Amino acid sequence: MEVVERRLRRWREVIEGAREFARSLEGPVSAILVGSYARGDFSAWSDVDILLIGKFEGRPPERLERVRAPPGFEVIPLTPEEAVRAAEKGNPLLVEAVERGVVLRDDLGVMGALKCALERGRARRGSGQPSLGQGKLEFREKEGGG
Repeated sequence: MEVVERRLRRWREVIEGAREFARSLEGPVSAILVGSYARGDFSAWSDVDILLIGKFEGRPPERLERVRAPPGFEVIPLTPEEAVRAAEKGNPLLVEAVERGVVLRDDLGVMGALKCALERGRARRGSGQPSLGQGKLEFREKEGGG
C-alpha cells in the first residue's frame, strides 16, 4: 500500500506543479497535461508533457524559446488552428489530449472544439472523405481568465 500512496502523492505533486506552470503563463492559453502523467502510467524517468495552445507566432522552435518551462517539462506549443487540424487528422497527441488529457487551464475554451474536430475527422475517415478542415473555428477567451 505504501508504494501506491507514494505514486499517488507523486502524481498529485506533478499535477499541482503543472497547474502552477500553466497559471504562470502570460496571455490567453489552454494547457493540457498529456502523456504518462495524464494516463497514470508514469515512472521515475517520465517527463511532464504539456500541450500548450495559444496565439503563438513563429515556428515551433521559436515558440519553445519563448515558453520557459521548468526542468522535466516537455511543452508542445500549437496555435488553435494547428491543434484543430491535428485533431481532425487523428494525430495521436490530440486524440490523447481530448480523451485522456488533464485540463490545467483553458482560457481559449478549446476542449469542446478539439472534441468536435476529432469526431468530424473520424466521421470523414470512416466515410472515405479526406480529413481536412472546412471552415474556420472561432476560439474565445473566457471572461475573467483561467
